[in-house]
Amino acid sequence: MGTIAIQIRRLPEGEGLPMPAYMSEHAAGADLCAAISDELTLLPGARALIPAGFCMALPSGYEAQIRPRSGLALKSGITLLNSPGTIDADYRGPVNIIMANFGTEPFRVRRGDRIAQMIIAPVSRASFEIVESLSETQRHDGGFGSTGVSS
Repeated sequence: MGTIAIQIRRLPEGEGLPMPAYMSEHAAGADLCAAISDELTLLPGARALIPAGFCMALPSGYEAQIRPRSGLALKSGITLLNSPGTIDADYRGPVNIIMANFGTEPFRVRRGDRIAQMIIAPVSRASFEIVESLSETQRHDGGFGSTGVSS
C-alpha cells in the first residue's frame, strides 16, 4: 500500500517536540507525544486530556484512529478512553489524547513522552435501509457471551 500525505500544522505547545513518527520500519501506528508544559501526575482512576501539539488535514475518505500504546497499558495500566478515538477528515482542530490510569500507582506524564499511537485508515460509508426482517444466521440474536469462551 502507498503512502498517504497528511498535512500537519504545529501548534505553539508542540514547539520543539517530534511530530507523529513511526518508530520502526513496519509500525502501523505513528507515536504521538505529550505537548504539555509541566509534568502531570495521573492518579489511579483519573483521566486527563493531553494535547499532542498539532492540527492536521486528513484526505477525504480517511480517518485517524488514536490508540493506546501496548507497553504503557501492560506495565502501568495506562489506556485511552474513547479508544480508538476517531479523527474525521473534516476536523481541523487540535489533536488531543484522553489518557486514563487504570493502574494501581500514580503515573507521571512528562513533556515529550510518547503516550499514544495514531493509525491512518480508509473509511467506508454505508447506506442504511429499513427492512421488515433480516437474514438468518447460526448465532441469530444471541447477545453478549452467546458464543462462549472455549471451543
